[in-house]
Amino acid sequence: MLIMKLHLLLIGNKFIYNTPLREYVIRKIEQKTDFIHSITFFKESDNSLFLYLDKELNTKNRQIIVTTKQHFSTIGKLLCTITGDNQILKEDMLIPSNSSVFEDGSYLLEYRDSITNVLHMDEMQMFPEVLLSMEDSKAAVHLFEEDKESAMAMLSPIAQMYDLKIDVVNLIDGWLRIDVRSKKYGNISKFIASAKQLLPNKLIAASSMPSYIIEKLSASGKKISFAESCTGGLLTYYFTKHNGASKVLEGSLVTYSNTMKENWLGVHGKTLQEYGAVSSEVVMEMSEGAMNVSNADYTVSISGIAGDTGGALYKPVGTVYVSVRSKEHHKESRLHLNGDRNYVQQQSVLFAIKMLLLLDKETFF
Repeated sequence: MLIMKLHLLLIGNKFIYNTPLREYVIRKIEQKTDFIHSITFFKESDNSLFLYLDKELNTKNRQIIVTTKQHFSTIGKLLCTITGDNQILKEDMLIPSNSSVFEDGSYLLEYRDSITNVLHMDEMQMFPEVLLSMEDSKAAVHLFEEDKESAMAMLSPIAQMYDLKIDVVNLIDGWLRIDVRSKKYGNISKFIASAKQLLPNKLIAASSMPSYIIEKLSASGKKISFAESCTGGLLTYYFTKHNGASKVLEGSLVTYSNTMKENWLGVHGKTLQEYGAVSSEVVMEMSEGAMNVSNADYTVSISGIAGDTGGALYKPVGTVYVSVRSKEHHKESRLHLNGDRNYVQQQSVLFAIKMLLLLDKETFF
């Protein structure tokens, strides 16, 4: 079966230089569509745009074109020139007369074997409706405490049985993301049920892990709090950017200095002096302090050396300690991470989330 690829064209300088706007557009499209195979940027003055559109409309691909309201009708003119059409006024929009479906700020154009959805978007506006329908069915599964080779050996036969294709990606050590895609007669729900039966305490089916944790904690009426140092609130942001976070998140304390660790979290000065802020002992007291001040059911604390400077012989850049705690258990881990400052921070967050899940398998699995 030939799978039509999805290409995204962002036309306008603001999509190049306005990073929050660009990320919002891509995020909204990813929520509504299949995998985006390529993203191409054009400035308004780029003379190569016509040739690019001409080529794309003569393929068997799907395109989503996002431009500004100011250039919306200009893109329509280019498409009409390529397809031999004329623009007409529909719903206060100038769009090609052959547009099959249209809503406010969005229309769908089918030409030969291609399908194109054109939308206009400007800063501080709601994103228009994506009209391009996706035929592929998909799901995401997360597998813990298994390596990629073992995961493929166990899950590939099940995927073949239910006419599915799987792609396995290693997010961090001990955490695999498995993207599941349905072929013509695929059955994703049966695949997930069989995989869960095979790996009951290792597999979670969820497109977003923070959303999944929020849902689980909310259902059980439990709360969580964070204490962060080197991640600077990134762990908290991973949760608060998802709906429902306010139901489960008691709060977060970002304590960079030793003074704040002592005053806000109750970390003992002696512990800081003897072991240093980046240590198993300190993150343990940080997670305990976060639980004391919030009375949450779970706490997570992180302290480390994200870089790009600040390391020492026994604690080089990339040394990160994480503590996870429930009312009954706690666990601390030392991580040795590589990458620049941002990647070390992001890996730290993923390890913290993994440790939280594994601390209480009964709740999360």
